[in-house]
Amino acid sequence: MISDPSFYLLAVPAVILVGLAKGGFGGSISMIGVPLMALAISPVAAAGIMLPILIVMDVVGLLAWRGTFDKAVLRLILPASILGVALGYFTAALVPIDGIKLLIGLLCLAFGLHWFVFARHQAEARAPGRLRGIFWGVVSGFTSFTTHAGGPPFQVYVMPLRLEPAVYAGTTVIFFAVTNAVKLVPYFLLGQFSAANLTTSAILLPLAPLATMAGVWLVRRTNRERFYLITYALLIPVGLKLVYDALLSLSA
Repeated sequence: MISDPSFYLLAVPAVILVGLAKGGFGGSISMIGVPLMALAISPVAAAGIMLPILIVMDVVGLLAWRGTFDKAVLRLILPASILGVALGYFTAALVPIDGIKLLIGLLCLAFGLHWFVFARHQAEARAPGRLRGIFWGVVSGFTSFTTHAGGPPFQVYVMPLRLEPAVYAGTTVIFFAVTNAVKLVPYFLLGQFSAANLTTSAILLPLAPLATMAGVWLVRRTNRERFYLITYALLIPVGLKLVYDALLSLSA
């Protein structure tokens, strides 16, 4: 078990932010959890601690949003995500993680800024595209496995569809619940579930359902336009954080 108080000063807000995202509110902020913890411990240990907490949050989210999702979107991108997780497992040692972080960070910035500059007042939804959905599903599964950054690629495909906030939240919860469940096996094989990590996860676990239900509460009380404004806006600081971390590591 981790006993350093400075770790918990970072881990508690990290779990709360991830829980809000797991409830369907501000999806990309879930990416902040592991980087926040990684300020006090290694990123590998942070990922191992966070995954069991994510599973509990997924269960709460599934119960809260049961029956509210887009079947067509999930039918297309879920198999692609599982393929992405498999690719992540077999190629993780060969792919430079900092390069992936930089790419995803730039993607967040470009996607968020494009919406604010060009597409903010366009109410029409983009028609779903099969090849686009498969591509971003694979990318989301891959980056979810390698860097816990599956949110932005998922959002790149799903957000322009302009689903109702509740449908968007339910679709997001199911997508990442399945993706995280699939990740359990390769994470176990990589030795990320040590006794110390699991004990620390158990200490933080009570925050998981509370934070997730808070996210559900916020989605149900936020109108569609404000929901998308907040969700797109959160991509920008997340993108800046990823780009900063990647450039810092690459220049070291």
